[in-house]
Amino acid sequence: MNQTQLNRIEVVLAEKNVSHRELGAGIGKGEVTISRYCTNTRQPTLRVLNDIANFLEVDVRRLLVPNEFAAEPREK
Repeated sequence: MNQTQLNRIEVVLAEKNVSHRELGAGIGKGEVTISRYCTNTRQPTLRVLNDIANFLEVDVRRLLVPNEFAAEPREK
């Protein structure tokens, strides 16, 4: 079964050299839950995604897979 990739949590964890265990402890989630987020088997809520971004000290948008409109400039 092909999972749709919606988040990049695993990629950012690797870039930051942070383990599933460390992230889980930092945001109050279990390793299994973090593993499911990383494999896109389960998606975190927006609140949890924000907690992950804060723990990793990254913009929350780095944790998401860009969609087809990512390259378009924003209107002001």
